[in-house]
Amino acid sequence: MIVVSDPNFDEVVLTGSVDDLTGLADMVARGKGFLGSSLAAPQDGDSLAGVEVADVSRPGVYVRLDAPRGILVIDGDPAARALFSAQLHSMTAAMTAVDGGGHRHIDHFPGHPYLVEGSHPLVIGIDRNEPTR
Repeated sequence: MIVVSDPNFDEVVLTGSVDDLTGLADMVARGKGFLGSSLAAPQDGDSLAGVEVADVSRPGVYVRLDAPRGILVIDGDPAARALFSAQLHSMTAAMTAVDGGGHRHIDHFPGHPYLVEGSHPLVIGIDRNEPTR
């Protein structure tokens, strides 16, 4: 998986294989784990080291950048994480069915079913050139 902060659009882009995105969805459901970037070394200042998921007691899913550690953090309560995980699985299946993969945006809006206000926008994409594990 490649994780890059895109300052031009103020979003984080996560691109990976089907296995990567399925692993991320499973990690979100568990509420614990770290998925590192497949970049051996950051290619520029916008590359991130990976994604960390944590279980917290407040309602909703909160997505944020931890700039000092260079990682994307996803945390939230079990019910909200389950919704996000299900969406990630569904998105991965839909992108797999599309020739070339494609991508999907995940952004907060009023009344969002799981994201809390202030969550960092995400773009999730399939890279068919990214090796599977």
